[in-house]
Amino acid sequence: MVWLRRTTHYLFIVVVAVNSTLLTINAGDYIFYTDWAWTSFVVFSVSQSTMLVVGAIYYMLFTGVPGTATYYATIMTIYTWVAKGAWFALGYPYDFIVTPVWIPSAMLLDLTYWATRRNKHAAIIIGGTLVGLSLPIFNMINLLLVRDPLEMAFKYPRPTLPPYMTPIEPQVGKFYNSPVALGSGAGAVLSVPIAALGAKLNTWTYRWMAA
Repeated sequence: MVWLRRTTHYLFIVVVAVNSTLLTINAGDYIFYTDWAWTSFVVFSVSQSTMLVVGAIYYMLFTGVPGTATYYATIMTIYTWVAKGAWFALGYPYDFIVTPVWIPSAMLLDLTYWATRRNKHAAIIIGGTLVGLSLPIFNMINLLLVRDPLEMAFKYPRPTLPPYMTPIEPQVGKFYNSPVALGSGAGAVLSVPIAALGAKLNTWTYRWMAA
């Protein structure tokens, strides 16, 4: 049954990585929403933090090798860059979709796992917190290197964008003053239970295969 167990593990890894790409392209891309700095950025940060941590910790505990989470984040990054090529083929600029910076946050998760001598609970609590805290910061730095999202949204409207989501001028400070702080805070809190879920999924898979 070893081959079936390993096949199930790898299938789960691929599914989560592909879903993270779809989440980036379809649900949380802050280039599409012109109020990215105040509303969508926070939602995007939380969704990406949790999506990264559930797959990364699952994969890392499956192999037991520090560095696996970074490898997983690299897979997600490659998938998203390939998907960007599809939009580029449709005539959109290559930075129309911003690839999130997953790798540094995954490196922190790996570092936690290594520094605590492969302690699963430390990886869940400390590593999950670090992923949630760091990802919004890295993504905001990433956005500063991209052309103005507001200009991009007006110039290249999303073809499937419904009428009620027509780009509008952002109301700076309308909701909250620090999207990075809010995204980091919410991400740090939510990434820990999601990391625990990823670790539990690893255990459940082994039990199911052993049955």
